[in-house]
Amino acid sequence: MNKEKITASSVNKFIRENPPRSRIWDSELGGFYLLTLADGRGAWRVKYRGVDGKAREATIGQYPAMTPEQARKEAKTTINQADTGIDPLQVREVKKQEALKLKEQTMRAYLAGAYSVYQASRKSGQQTLSILHNHFADWLDKPMTELKPSDVLTWQGKKMAEGLHFATMIRTYGALHGLLNHAVKYQVIAHNPLKGTSLQKPAMTDDELGQSGSERRYLTIDEVKCLFNGLDLYQEKTRQQRRNSRAHGKAHLPDLDTVSFVDHVKPFILLAYYTGFRSGDIFGLRWEHVNFDFGFIRKTIEKTAHHIPEPRTFDLSDAALNVLNLWWLQHNKPKSGFVFPSKSSDSGRMTKNAMQKPWANIKKLSGLSQDLDLYSLRHNFASQLVMAGADLLTVSKLMAHTDINTTIKNYGHLQPHMARKWVNEFAKMTNNTQSLKTANNSHLSQVG
Repeated sequence: MNKEKITASSVNKFIRENPPRSRIWDSELGGFYLLTLADGRGAWRVKYRGVDGKAREATIGQYPAMTPEQARKEAKTTINQADTGIDPLQVREVKKQEALKLKEQTMRAYLAGAYSVYQASRKSGQQTLSILHNHFADWLDKPMTELKPSDVLTWQGKKMAEGLHFATMIRTYGALHGLLNHAVKYQVIAHNPLKGTSLQKPAMTDDELGQSGSERRYLTIDEVKCLFNGLDLYQEKTRQQRRNSRAHGKAHLPDLDTVSFVDHVKPFILLAYYTGFRSGDIFGLRWEHVNFDFGFIRKTIEKTAHHIPEPRTFDLSDAALNVLNLWWLQHNKPKSGFVFPSKSSDSGRMTKNAMQKPWANIKKLSGLSQDLDLYSLRHNFASQLVMAGADLLTVSKLMAHTDINTTIKNYGHLQPHMARKWVNEFAKMTNNTQSLKTANNSHLSQVG
């Protein structure tokens, strides 16, 4: 029996000079030894007497992953457990299961498993998974239960140093909360360890202070005129280009002078203007959603489809119906399919960036500010309705807000001073009542 004090140098020498399955026993702790393996490593093992009095052996680690000092300490713990009536193998199995459970609770494991399946059913699911992988790479192998509020502060500081915009940080951090809440719902973890932990909003710069409040704005009368003029200029410019092409050897191209719209650009923008729909909902609009007989669109709102899958009904103005009807007739009255289809995508649906260049072109032709984005048409729709006296509940429904407080917060300040009108109406009713009472009293006195 090879017996000596086991050290790193003695183990290295023993492994080099002896074949696999050889043993070197420790002279300091009885029952503790190293077994050489065929791949040049060693297995730390310990002999002990089990609670039933029978001899037992257990592997407690491998060399060189576990040092001789660490292995000796673990072997001593195993022997002491057995001496006090505790089954070391059962203890190791419990630790193994706990380690396995912690591994299953890491972000990496959850992203690759249940959460991946969940996100596969969502429109932007793959994008969400990519965001979590890219922005929380340092946390992927950390059990979700071990995340702390201080980790969030560290993460935010790192992202600020990278130049990530605060609004993007908010969305990214929201994606993380979505994952943690999902893990709680399916009992992978007991609670969201970051519940109640928010990002620290940075101080606003002078430029941000100057621009504050200008993000959601409505179009002026002159801007509306410019917009519609720009759409007409776009149509005429495209028609002229087609006339030139047909006159110079491309007579096979369709004549654009005979159709209401030269392409999808004008009807798309007009529909956005008259409905306040988000671009995504117009991209996803299908002819099956449009009811010409009763003048409404009924569809599921894509932004909130994951928690409100039921379709919602939106009444259309005569102007919006006219745009859709002309576009429908121009395409030979289709019964199904996308209202604004794409010829280049496999799905037949336009990509989310499909209107960027056309919108820039319209702004250039119309003289509108290049800072005006297409989403401004949605804000304009809500703002103009509120300023015209529409009640906030109606506006909230037309905007498909999930909470009327969103409408109040963003557009309530535009509401006319209706309170003065109604208190005056109340006063008039009171005055009329008082006048009637006075007249009756006067009549009675005359009778008397």
